Amino acid sequence: MSLLRQRKPTGTSNATESDPNICQEDEKKNKAASKDKNPKKQKSWSCIDSCCWLIGWICVTWWFLLFLYNAIPTSFNQYVTEAITGPVPDPPGVKLKKEGLTVKHPVVFVPGIVTGGLELWEGHQCADGLFRKRLWGGTFGEVYKRDKNLCHRCGLGDWFLVNFIPLCWVEHMSLDNETGLDPSGIRVRPVSGLVAADYFAPGYFVWAVLIANLANIGYEEKNMYMAAYDWRLSFQNTEVRDQTLSRIKSNIELMVATNGGKKAVIIPHSMGVLYFLHFMKWVEAPAPMGGGGGPDWCAKHIKAVMNIGGPFLGVPKAVAGLFSAEAKDVAVARAITPGFLDHDLFPHQTLQHLMRMTRTWDSTMSMIPKGGDTIWGGLDWSPEECHSPSRKRQIANDTQIANENGSEVVVSQIKHVNYGRVISFGKDVVDAPSSEIERIDFRVRLSFLEVVVGIYACDAFKGQSVANSTCSEVWTEYHEMGYGGIKAVAEFKAYTAGLIIDLLHFVAPKMMARGDAHFSYGIAENLDNPEYQHYKYWSNPLETTLPTAPDMEIYSLYGVGLPTERAYVYKLTSAECGIPFQIDTSADDEDSCLKDGVYSVDGDETVPVLSAGFMCAKGWRGKTRFNPSGIRTYIREYDHSPPANLLEGRGTLSGNHVDIMGNFALIEDIIRVAAGATGEDLGGNQVYSDIFKCLEIKVLIDLGERPSPHQCIFLPRSLGGWPDNQMPDLML
Repeated sequence: MSLLRQRKPTGTSNATESDPNICQEDEKKNKAASKDKNPKKQKSWSCIDSCCWLIGWICVTWWFLLFLYNAIPTSFNQYVTEAITGPVPDPPGVKLKKEGLTVKHPVVFVPGIVTGGLELWEGHQCADGLFRKRLWGGTFGEVYKRDKNLCHRCGLGDWFLVNFIPLCWVEHMSLDNETGLDPSGIRVRPVSGLVAADYFAPGYFVWAVLIANLANIGYEEKNMYMAAYDWRLSFQNTEVRDQTLSRIKSNIELMVATNGGKKAVIIPHSMGVLYFLHFMKWVEAPAPMGGGGGPDWCAKHIKAVMNIGGPFLGVPKAVAGLFSAEAKDVAVARAITPGFLDHDLFPHQTLQHLMRMTRTWDSTMSMIPKGGDTIWGGLDWSPEECHSPSRKRQIANDTQIANENGSEVVVSQIKHVNYGRVISFGKDVVDAPSSEIERIDFRVRLSFLEVVVGIYACDAFKGQSVANSTCSEVWTEYHEMGYGGIKAVAEFKAYTAGLIIDLLHFVAPKMMARGDAHFSYGIAENLDNPEYQHYKYWSNPLETTLPTAPDMEIYSLYGVGLPTERAYVYKLTSAECGIPFQIDTSADDEDSCLKDGVYSVDGDETVPVLSAGFMCAKGWRGKTRFNPSGIRTYIREYDHSPPANLLEGRGTLSGNHVDIMGNFALIEDIIRVAAGATGEDLGGNQVYSDIFKCLEIKVLIDLGERPSPHQCIFLPRSLGGWPDNQMPDLML
């Protein structure tokens, strides 16, 4: 008999099948389960969300690091660093105080571009509540904090904050595009006092380390003065609007009078070097154009001018900034994240907003390269060699020769590079001989159309708007050029320093119209010509003379050993509403120092050696037509050495353009001069770079000749640089 029997259905199961209520409950449960298995599709992650998340992450990280920085005892970093690298040397101020150095000469700091704080005194409705809050420098947090609270209080939310508040900031940081002065209803003014430029942002020092070391030997605010100015304005307009030059004159006179008649030591940095060069001519020029101090004012009030990272002859970096709102770092960022900077941050056309703003800052035009092809080179030559972080590889390919004194120097035989082509359209144009480059001159092309076809046809050629109705309302002067004008710029193919001025006049006529009234970029043929008494020439060392002050000293202090932007490879872009020109980051050539579309030479990452050192090495060395009284000039170079570990921060041996302000060797040199030392007491010149190579360049200004690119002489950094008593005589 089978052990298994069929089970009879129970009454319960029959009831279930026959009960419609229970069936409905089961259907509801099944629907609920199906909803759990198929949840609603989540909202897609937008670019604005990514931007907000990135900004929030950066802010939180930054605030957390600041908290740690303030929470950790000050001795902790020193303790860990000493455990890793050994005893840390005393800061220069402490060291020199032990040697007995004390306060002697009053000190004046002249900050450069972007490092000085700016605050709001009057603004539009979107800036309500920001009176005397920093719009530039400091934490920048007051603007964001105030606007965030306002947006939330008005129920506008973070979207409004991200989309419109940056535009309000850009509006208030811009100047009037016609006058170069304040826009209607907006007043932004420089912060005063030492706090104006001691730190650019919390933890990021500019002048703070130097100020602290000077304080170690007894300096205080009564004998230190920060000559803060609105670095956006042209130099003469700082006097027109704010009387800044008059204030600097009065403060120097007061400091000299209250310090026993001891002359002042002036320490300009970066663009501040050009600003003070302008000041020295202004202060002695008769009123109303000048300060009326008389021809001996500088001789009576200034002991030394110690220029740090001075762009005496301009910087190619300024060309890229004005032409396409780019530099090497921006170009690489655009290549890594295509479209991000063009569309997603402001939230639209970020670089166009930046270009529109910075092209109203007339001061940027002071750093356009000066001297043209004579100084910076032509289509087939340039005075520099290829920069390499390591000299050892070069030395192996060099030939030792003897100079007239019998000492051995080195003749460079590396690959010749056409650095004179500051802008080239296409890698093939860079490498081609000038005779093989077919160039269509955009200036002639437009003039021909204007004469033959008529002015209206020319306007159609250059004036047809690039932007159509779908573009956002971000105006740049490229929108007025038309496609024909943009194409003409690219078809010219190669631009030298002399042609850069014509190029900028073509692509940015309103900006350059203001610039022509305030700056000049040539070489004076006759400095006795009365036209050179105009203030537009005062910041160009090749078109003006130093003051008659034979006892004064001028120093050029700058970093070397870092790749510094010198020339660029460009391409046309397809962006209908964007900036039509872009650095071609695909262009690379290690043998010619071309990386990411940028050619590099030796310098401090911002100013090439040629610009920082030429005037003190050649133009002003001895009695020249630019230095008629024979003011003594000294070059002090600081070879870059990166920090040994993260605890050293930005390092004490840095040659970087800004980080050099914390370089112990530079600070020690400055303190010694402020305490009474001379250039000879410091040991004279200290040179590691090849600034004294290409000796034939000394005849450029006198004879109009150019040096051979293959006869360049330099002493390798590994051999300790030029001894001061063996430097070649390079008087002009």
